[in-house]
Amino acid sequence: MPIPSGHDINCEDLSMLNKLKQLYKAFQAYKKSEMGDFALLKFDAIAPIVSPEILSKLQPLAGYHPRIDLEELSRYPQGTLGREYAQHMKANHIKPLNISFAQEEIARRNVFALRYVVTHDILHVLLGFDTSYAGEMGVLAFNVAQNYIQSLKISFWLARFVYPILVPWQFKAISANLKKGQQMAKQAEYLLSYRFEEHWAEPIDEVRKKLGLPQISSPSLMAV
Repeated sequence: MPIPSGHDINCEDLSMLNKLKQLYKAFQAYKKSEMGDFALLKFDAIAPIVSPEILSKLQPLAGYHPRIDLEELSRYPQGTLGREYAQHMKANHIKPLNISFAQEEIARRNVFALRYVVTHDILHVLLGFDTSYAGEMGVLAFNVAQNYIQSLKISFWLARFVYPILVPWQFKAISANLKKGQQMAKQAEYLLSYRFEEHWAEPIDEVRKKLGLPQISSPSLMAV
């Protein structure tokens, strides 16, 4: 089979080649434990379609990704958003999905991918969902109900089918969190456009109230 020349490569081939290169970069970031870069590169390579309405809401946050320092946030007063977030991350052995300046071009170009990646764990804290499969279902249901992107609905339906098979003992919690996430999304403000990083020092209950979220005593803990 003859090797296509540069003139023979069409736009579709070039797009696929670029995606493969980016997925390779994502794999390299993963090997270096640069999980923020990994998530951003992977999400950008998938290139989900984002509506003009959503893009207009997020455009002011293009390139906005202040570095998150858990040790610094741990020194905030008890009950603040920053302190609650740091405690959640440390308790679950999760590192913040910080984005390096090496990915600045993507951070400015694909603002949806940027904010979807860096706010995921913050949503867990604000919505009161733990990191179990049931907790992830709650966050996913919230995201879908907020109409972020259409392709999330595919992930949502797959999760509804697969999660109960993986962890059948969490079936009731998965169903309950699904409904809870959807209900909260309908009452809440559009969260992806909120600059959470500028409100670490505020009481988490006040942040929830401001965003139209219910007050939560503590997230439900569940064994994975």
